[in-house]
Amino acid sequence: MEDRLLKKYPADIKRLTERITGYEKDIALVAAHPKAQGDEFVGVVLKGASYTDKKAAGTAILEACQAMTNPDPVPLGSYRGFTMDLSFDTFNKEYRVTLKGRVSHIVPLGNDIFGNITRMDNALDAFPAKLDSCKEQLSTTQAQMENAKAEVERPFPQEAELAEKMARLNEVNIALNLDKHENEIMEGEPDEGDSAEQPERKKDRGGAR
Repeated sequence: MEDRLLKKYPADIKRLTERITGYEKDIALVAAHPKAQGDEFVGVVLKGASYTDKKAAGTAILEACQAMTNPDPVPLGSYRGFTMDLSFDTFNKEYRVTLKGRVSHIVPLGNDIFGNITRMDNALDAFPAKLDSCKEQLSTTQAQMENAKAEVERPFPQEAELAEKMARLNEVNIALNLDKHENEIMEGEPDEGDSAEQPERKKDRGGAR
């Protein structure tokens, strides 16, 4: 619990606070670049070329996916104020667009010409809900941190009993160590029978000569 107070909770609070600030900035960016209504299309920049036709833009996104030679992220363009990177997720076997504002937002792509533009719009529309989720997580983490502080500062009700048991344990360990030391000394002393036989053996050998 002390480790959580020193490391985990502060790190989580810092990460969530930064993410909340990022979502707030990105929500403002979305508001400044609203999506088109109805059949209209606000346009997108892909590989340096501007597209004002939704079908042509969707086709260009799929062509960019087909032209990839490795899964690493590559610049794709920009959409509604956000820069875009294109990558391939080798684990899920899917192409992804990362919309980059203050926070990076990953959007899995499909094979539909019009669907990928819609997926990106849906990702941008989801920012307020994700902001609320981060705020809730932050509130929960802060509450957990305060509870942990109170728990750590609370006196241990069996402190006296623990001290008594620890003292007894130390006594037992000391006694065991003394017994071990005495046994080692006893094992190292020569056996009386062995010491008595030595002169006789020497004598017998002398007599044989």
